[in-house]
Amino acid sequence: MKFFATMAVALAMFSPAAQAQDAALPVIEIGTLENGTVNWELQTIKDQGLDEANGFTLELLPLAGNPATQVAMQGGEVDAIVSDFLWVAQQRARGEDFTFLPYSTAVGSLVVPADSPVQTLADLADKKIGIAGGPVDKSWLILRAWHEQQTGQDLADVTEQVFGAPPVIMNAAETGEVDGAINFWHFLAKMQAAGMRPVVNVADAARDLGLDPATPLLGYVLRDAWIAEHPDLAKGLAAASRQAKDLLASDDAAWQAIRPIMNAADDAQFEALREGWIAGIPPEGPVNADNAQAMFAVMADLGGDELTGGLTELPEGLFWSGD
Repeated sequence: MKFFATMAVALAMFSPAAQAQDAALPVIEIGTLENGTVNWELQTIKDQGLDEANGFTLELLPLAGNPATQVAMQGGEVDAIVSDFLWVAQQRARGEDFTFLPYSTAVGSLVVPADSPVQTLADLADKKIGIAGGPVDKSWLILRAWHEQQTGQDLADVTEQVFGAPPVIMNAAETGEVDGAINFWHFLAKMQAAGMRPVVNVADAARDLGLDPATPLLGYVLRDAWIAEHPDLAKGLAAASRQAKDLLASDDAAWQAIRPIMNAADDAQFEALREGWIAGIPPEGPVNADNAQAMFAVMADLGGDELTGGLTELPEGLFWSGD
């Protein structure tokens, strides 16, 4: 009898009525980097059925890089992408109706080899710092501002900088080609799992500068018009995102389910990546616009037009809370 009951359920799942019900759910398509950490949340949404539970079917469009995701969003090829709030602010200031739903606050640290004599940023004077993300990398800018506050000197003036892609900077730090490194958070997690140690945490530096490290740097990019046209769908995406975060913050089994896509070479890397991702979960509720403006002002002071695109203030309506 159990066999026939199981078969009945299976047949019901493939019945025209069931298929029609699934097909009736509207689709939200999100453009993502093929190996990006955003996929950990999005795959959790799909694996756990959080999309269907919130009234939509999630589809992912893998793209080759951040510029490709941004072009896809600008061209209307996808409903959403994940990007940093500065890019969204620039687009909004230029007339795009983009808005930002917080995804992550994750920032990194400046790290050195475990046996390095470097204990403070001052110890890096006349030494090489490897930096992923270029001269306007946000972590680098915050550390420059913090060092200047502490010493009266710009870190860029007293060190030699080596800029490169995240894997290049990781390799340079591990082989001793640079004396310290600033990298994207997930590469830093792997570097620390391999034994490198932090000298200064960017979140701590931001706090010393009077900034709020809970200000989200990365978020889902949506259009105001799309939210207005599909309010329940937009709220469903926001709810699914928060539910996935809550699950990943508390359930080891959810992490085991996505471990195959995390590119973790061993248990130490896996644990470091998991803890780093969880640490970047933003608080619930609206973004404090004043705190975001303060962080923008500090970075803009050192990053200039190359970072801001000429923007002096964050535009109204930049942040959306999902309500």
